[in-house]
This record gives sequence, structure tokens and C-alpha cells, in this order.
Amino acid sequence: MTTIDKVLYTAKTHVTGGRDGFARSSDEQLIIRLSPPGSNHAGTNPEQLFAAGWSACFIGAMSHAAVKRGIKMPADTAVDAEVDLGMTNGGYLLQARLRVTLPGLDGETARSLVSEAHQNCPYSKATRGNINVEISVA
Repeated sequence: MTTIDKVLYTAKTHVTGGRDGFARSSDEQLIIRLSPPGSNHAGTNPEQLFAAGWSACFIGAMSHAAVKRGIKMPADTAVDAEVDLGMTNGGYLLQARLRVTLPGLDGETARSLVSEAHQNCPYSKATRGNINVEISVA
């Protein structure tokens, strides 16, 4: 296990009620109602939050890779994430798919940035070897 030498940021949240509750960040920039996945209840769920966080972080990791190579990132870069909550052997598991769009970049350059981002993105590192992840470049 790798340890952190220098903490850059600590996210702090307070959640009550679990999947049918509320979440609030310590700075109150995030105040949301939670609901179970697939329900018709108002609110979001942890899988959606994870997909959004990973997508944002992944774009940041691609941008970092692009800067190192002198490549201008397309303004309309996007990551469409799908995070599945499922069961196997009586236990819950996640799996994920990231579909990356880098309009205007040739396929080889796009795949190279995506590959480097997947090696360096903290969410990718956290999931590597733990859940099934598929990444594609559109």
C-alpha cells in the first residue's frame, strides 16, 4: 500500500440516513438528498457521485498529461461514466465503464492521453485490481 507524503486536500462530509438520507460537506458547497439507486425517490446516489467524481478527476489527469506533452486539450473534452452496482456470491460489487471523448485529437494521441490518465488518476489507482473497469475512446 502506498502512503501519502503530503496531503493536498481533505474532503469532509456528514451523512445521515444512508442511501435514503442527506449528505453535506463541511464547507456546505455540497448539500444533497440521497436516494437508493433505481428508486423514484428525489436525490442522487453514491454510484452517481462516484461516477461524477471519477470523470472530473480523469479529465484533470488527461489535462495534466496533455500539458506535459504540449498538447492543447479540446474544450469539449468529456467523460461519460457508468458505474454498476451488482451482486456476486451474495455480496455487493461495483464495476465501471468510462467513455472518453477528445474531439479533434487523432486516435493515437487520444489513446495515449487516456492511458497516462488511467495510470495517474487517483480514482483509477483506487479501483485498479479491485473492480472491473473498461475504458474506451470515442
